Amino acid sequence: MVSRRILEVAAPPLVVAALVIVNAWTGLMPGVGFWDTGEFQTVLPLLGTAHPTGYPTYVLVGFIANILLTPIGEPAFRITVLSLLAVATAAGVTVLLGRRLTGSTVLGIAAGSGLALTPLAWTNATRADPHTIHLAFVAILLYILVRWEDARRGLEPGADANRADRRLLLAAAVFGLAAGNHSLALLLIPAIGLFVLAVEPSIWRRGRFVLACLGVAFGTMALVYLELPLRGGLIPATAAPVVYGRPATWDGFWYIALAEQFRGSLGNPFADLPAKLGQLATFANLHLGPLALLLPAAALVTARRAPRFMVLTGVAFAITVLFNKAYANADIDRYYLGPVLWAWTWIAVLAAEVAALAGWLGADLAARTRGLRADEQLVARATPIAALALAALLLLPSLGDLDARRRGADRSGDTSAQRWLDEALAAIPQNAVLVSWWSTSTPLWYAQHVQGVRPDIFVVDDRTMLDLGLGRAPQVIERYLAEGRPVYAIRLAGPDTEELLARFAMTKVASDGNTAVWAVQGVLAAAQ
Repeated sequence: MVSRRILEVAAPPLVVAALVIVNAWTGLMPGVGFWDTGEFQTVLPLLGTAHPTGYPTYVLVGFIANILLTPIGEPAFRITVLSLLAVATAAGVTVLLGRRLTGSTVLGIAAGSGLALTPLAWTNATRADPHTIHLAFVAILLYILVRWEDARRGLEPGADANRADRRLLLAAAVFGLAAGNHSLALLLIPAIGLFVLAVEPSIWRRGRFVLACLGVAFGTMALVYLELPLRGGLIPATAAPVVYGRPATWDGFWYIALAEQFRGSLGNPFADLPAKLGQLATFANLHLGPLALLLPAAALVTARRAPRFMVLTGVAFAITVLFNKAYANADIDRYYLGPVLWAWTWIAVLAAEVAALAGWLGADLAARTRGLRADEQLVARATPIAALALAALLLLPSLGDLDARRRGADRSGDTSAQRWLDEALAAIPQNAVLVSWWSTSTPLWYAQHVQGVRPDIFVVDDRTMLDLGLGRAPQVIERYLAEGRPVYAIRLAGPDTEELLARFAMTKVASDGNTAVWAVQGVLAAAQ
């Protein structure tokens, strides 16, 4: 009997997670990529340190995953597989969360499947990226908090105060891991605080327990952040081969952990508000389709049926969206994975409300045709049928657009970074100095430190210039030309490359555009 109950609970999320993996597997990026993708595919297998905020939880999880997934391919592919596993985990946990909120397994399945089929989640599942891990942590955190609420309010058979407290401590630990993975988790602090107070208004009187929760949360975060100085060279014997900045120093650690590099990226979230609201509407339509129109009603129904959960997700939604509209840096769409998850839970709750109403109406109609009155038994039979129909309707936009979504997320043919590496490295002689920039530096690091290819080349990235005090690219080139070493350059097309062409005699030897490799012959006479 117990095993059957466990199967009933575990089977739906496990099946959904498995289907997510099977569905997206053929679209995974097969090897190394450019930009941050290449960095994470390098740093995680080496247990190195990444760009701000360091992402230590992601690095630690990725290091373990790379070992466990060894049989399935090269390290770059394994780290990409980790992203897919994270989305599958988020989908499976959302099934549990949706079932807890709605009382319906099929609506939980619809919410979990819908999340994974959303273009934003699907496209991020096919490349190496910490935002998918963030999505998984957020889903897990929400589920634990909802289970804590059930235990505190006596809605769970056999639950007591001690079990409830253990769940809140577990939620604190998960939060600490999430914050160590991505700083977006810090935006959840006000929402979690208000939720906890809404569930247990007198918790502030239990000062020792509150301090224990805070200690677990920030202690866990601090523990994973030790990865930065330890692998950054605090103890030379433990230093990683790829380290961003100087996290082993006091100032360098905080520069990474607090993302000082990106401080200037924050602006006014309320500036040009009409345009931003239009962008949000376009974004919602792109990823939720016609279901986006249901969000206002879904939020209102959730506020009525699960008011404390709405406090948690509604506040988190508002703060995250405001932050996203104030932050201008790189691929910001990934920052909306949390809001997409919360939207799907609201939609599931709305569907449960409609299913209950439809079940009552259906039972009443069936009873009237037989000259009877609808009773609870008839309603109980009709409501799951209505829920099943609504679950199918919720997934209809995703399933109807499945091929287009698959093509949009497909990175199986993206071998551009590896092909570029093969071409570029073949054109560069032994013992050369290569002045590079971020997008091309990361696959070069992967080739050198993970694949063991061409360790003779000294790759000088803009970060290297800062850390070693080498000056700007022109100064680096002049320095190593004077030493008689072969010097090559890869710079952004436009002003960066034009600056070098105005000062040096250079010949393009591989690729083009932003990935062009230039051989530097010497300083132009006019520039001397």
